[in-house]
Amino acid sequence: MAATTTKHRIYTTSFASVYPLYVAKAERKGRTKAEVDEIILWLTGFSQAELDAQIARKTDFETFFAEAALNPARAQIKGVVCGVRVEEVAEPLMREIRYLDKLIDELAKGKAMEKILRA
Repeated sequence: MAATTTKHRIYTTSFASVYPLYVAKAERKGRTKAEVDEIILWLTGFSQAELDAQIARKTDFETFFAEAALNPARAQIKGVVCGVRVEEVAEPLMREIRYLDKLIDELAKGKAMEKILRA
């Protein structure tokens, strides 16, 4: 079977299963669930109710990003997450996931919210 026909496991993973990990990472560093939500809402264009519905539906990452109205300013997100430069990730869906990972990392590292949200 060709590698191009195999989806990466994260694409079919439910966003709801990873979301608590994002929150826990932030909270371990003295940040809040509200800040995690603010980042996700900024990136995806979801309202809080829409985000809550995505979590309740246990939407997979592929659907989660397909239904999002992605923020054009996300292209300003640069740097390394998990040893990979986010701006160099070729696969579009994986790049979106890495953008989110990078924003959560920045939050956990104590970066100011206006810097995280590229304001």
